[in-house]
Amino acid sequence: CVISLCVVVARKMPTLAGLIAVMPLTGLIVLVWLYLDHPGDFALMTAYTKGVLWGIVPTILFFLMAFVCFGKRLPLGVVLCASFAVWLVAAFVHQWLLG
Repeated sequence: CVISLCVVVARKMPTLAGLIAVMPLTGLIVLVWLYLDHPGDFALMTAYTKGVLWGIVPTILFFLMAFVCFGKRLPLGVVLCASFAVWLVAAFVHQWLLG
């Protein structure tokens, strides 16, 4: 439903659709679920939120690469491959630094 909403909104207001697309919806659901599974386990909640917080960096790099590639008018396949490659490298660095 959220993806469909973003596509519809993006036709008229692409920046608003972008904001909706990056809502912390998944993070919120996981946070509530973890809390319900492990109430009072603040170490788990802290570790999860730390991972999410630092996980924003690879995501920002993904969209930064997409922004640059689209600015160069590269085909969608190239944009996605380059963006995911940057995200993957950043995700490995993320896990290495936090692991």
